[in-house]
Amino acid sequence: MHILSKLKTTLQVVLVSGAFVANAGAQTITVFACEPEWAALTRVLLPNAKIHVATHAKQDPHHIEARPALIAQLRSADVAVCTGGELESAWLPMLQQRAGNSKVQNGAQGMFFASEQIEMIDPRPGVVGTPFSGDVHAEGNPHFHTDPHRFLKVAHALSKRFAGLFPQEASAINQRTQAFSQMWSQQVQQWEKRAASLKGMRVASQHTTFAYLWRWLGIEQISDLEPKPGMAPTPAHLQRQLSLLQTTPVEAVVVAAYQDPRAAKWLTSQAGIQAPLLVLPATTENPLAADALVTWYEQLVTSLVRVRAK
Repeated sequence: MHILSKLKTTLQVVLVSGAFVANAGAQTITVFACEPEWAALTRVLLPNAKIHVATHAKQDPHHIEARPALIAQLRSADVAVCTGGELESAWLPMLQQRAGNSKVQNGAQGMFFASEQIEMIDPRPGVVGTPFSGDVHAEGNPHFHTDPHRFLKVAHALSKRFAGLFPQEASAINQRTQAFSQMWSQQVQQWEKRAASLKGMRVASQHTTFAYLWRWLGIEQISDLEPKPGMAPTPAHLQRQLSLLQTTPVEAVVVAAYQDPRAAKWLTSQAGIQAPLLVLPATTENPLAADALVTWYEQLVTSLVRVRAK
């Protein structure tokens, strides 16, 4: 049986065997997830929860509209699970204020920030983000969900938070967490074995969306298509990147699925550039599927290995 099929079966067993049976009239736990990866993790730990997801794989999580539907969803939430690290600073505080839900305000046990559970790379103390400085985060790069080791740390921390908030489900949550941790650790070993050939690979990319992925797999990003984090590529900046890549070749020009690929397409079409355009999902595209996280990571690793093998 293919490894992905095995893992899918394992996850389904975890979710079914660990799922709690709600008593008649029992209130359903409602979770508001800021990003799809946290919705997928919640699905593993609390499979019977009602989960609202604020963003999807084709959206930039830095910038979304605080729509009335999202306000209503946050108002009804027992818990909110978000990245933190200033990733949602342009829209989450407004949602919290308008929702008026004391359970999910900063400092409340129902407000869980994944960034507080791990160490982020590239902190910039003293930096204050403005419309002119782009998506610069003083606490560090908030896209750490592409590192499976940090992701597992967040999973354990979220499990403890859920168990504390919902003690009647603590035993079942702990069982699911143990099963997920074992499965995830085994899968990470498989990914690292398959991706050993990626060490030393050089890429150009837009933004630092995959900085943790590159660090995990030993890939070097030598060019950023953005002149400043979160700012659209400009003709002058792209011309400088073209000159760089003509003298320092890369094996792929990478953009996230939510980013405009036009700049990357232009770059890969220029003389002397042999690198293909590679569009990678920055998060899971189907967060409520039982195998959402494994499928997403599998896609990342497989896509990169395939490019280098050519």
